[in-house]
Amino acid sequence: MLTADLLLAFILFAFVSSITPGPNNTMLLSSGVNFGFNRTIPHMLGISCGFALMVLAVGFGLGAVFKAYPILYTVLRYAGAAYLLYLAYKIATSGPARDSDQSNARPMSYLSAAAFQWVNPKIGAISTYTPMNGYFTNVAIIALVFGIVNLPAVSLWAGFGSLLRNVLRDPLWLRVFNGVMAALLVLSLYPLLEH
Repeated sequence: MLTADLLLAFILFAFVSSITPGPNNTMLLSSGVNFGFNRTIPHMLGISCGFALMVLAVGFGLGAVFKAYPILYTVLRYAGAAYLLYLAYKIATSGPARDSDQSNARPMSYLSAAAFQWVNPKIGAISTYTPMNGYFTNVAIIALVFGIVNLPAVSLWAGFGSLLRNVLRDPLWLRVFNGVMAALLVLSLYPLLEH
């Protein structure tokens, strides 16, 4: 069974891995700037729920499929990388910050954000923090903890982006910001493809 020490270690891992810069947080920061906090909520929920669901699926057997057929996970990673490049392009070429009633542009949806979690290299957390004694209960606890810890952490990135909206009303500064965010998103591919 999951001990208090191991649970605390996992909570710390979940917090650090949720709050540090990476593809999800870069996209949330950009979405906060371009769409505001409220329109970014489905994206935040998709990340938290999608990762928790992935932890459950991998912990309950899909991880064994990836181990038996590593090419499947490799294909998934490269498809995710291609999608990330597409998102970087969309960020780099996005226009001025949008008010919710003035634009047809849309932030990333709940389902897109949830599906994107499947290329996340944090999948290894399951084997690191899950004792075999009471395995299925432990996987469920880890998924729940990650979902609970992740949402407030990623919300900070969207909130910070939303605060930057007023600063980035100038189209030149917004283009610079979006270009930097797109470049960071592309750079974030390095650890994703390295594994």
